[in-house]
Amino acid sequence: MSPRPTWRKSTRSTNDQSCVEVLGTLTALRDSKNTTGPTLTTHIPTLITAIKHNHIPHP
Repeated sequence: MSPRPTWRKSTRSTNDQSCVEVLGTLTALRDSKNTTGPTLTTHIPTLITAIKHNHIPHP
């Protein structure tokens, strides 16, 4: 039996619970208020680098 994935809340989360959670493997994000809802699956360090360098395509 494989272990359940570990989700961590952002250290920048606020008291009004407006935050995201990160999968321990750094491969997914989710809304902490909707833990059974959709997740964004991505390599989080690559996503952060793309955001910092403004490499996110605009619609």
